Amino acid sequence: MLTTATLPARAIPSGAPAGAVVAGAPVGAPPVTAAGPSRVRGSAHWVAEPVPAAVPLLRTRVRSVLAGWPVRAEVADVLLLAVSELAGNAVRHAAAGGRMRIGLTFDGGWLRLEVADQGVRPPRLPDPAEEVDPDSESGRGLLIVQLLAVEAGGELHVLAGEFDVTVRVFLPAG
Repeated sequence: MLTTATLPARAIPSGAPAGAVVAGAPVGAPPVTAAGPSRVRGSAHWVAEPVPAAVPLLRTRVRSVLAGWPVRAEVADVLLLAVSELAGNAVRHAAAGGRMRIGLTFDGGWLRLEVADQGVRPPRLPDPAEEVDPDSESGRGLLIVQLLAVEAGGELHVLAGEFDVTVRVFLPAG
């Protein structure tokens, strides 16, 4: 089961008070603004069971949201790869019977992808300087996402809460 809450991106006119939202833009319509992408704000959130079938569905939903935002194609590709990898990790490592949460936010020219699950322990953020076993069939995904995020001018963070593990990817949209 996948539940969704989406707030479309809205263009904020220059000179508008902080936190102002422009009403009346059609849902799913690409934002139009003379002020540029730094004035666009929007978010989408999904909750899903951590099962393999949820991963491609989440990727499709994220792709459709990104299509309505002024995001460079290279950045969208990195974000979509991150969704696949991080949601796949949540499927693999989440506690039985738990849920995973996916959040996507566009604010101030930055995208934030957040994937959280009810895992027991946080993944170890890999050290890019360490050698990876070439015969290993797993263990590289988080490193790949981290390297792509840094290459795109962004960051990756792993946070461990009392009841969940969250991985956040920050990327500049433009």
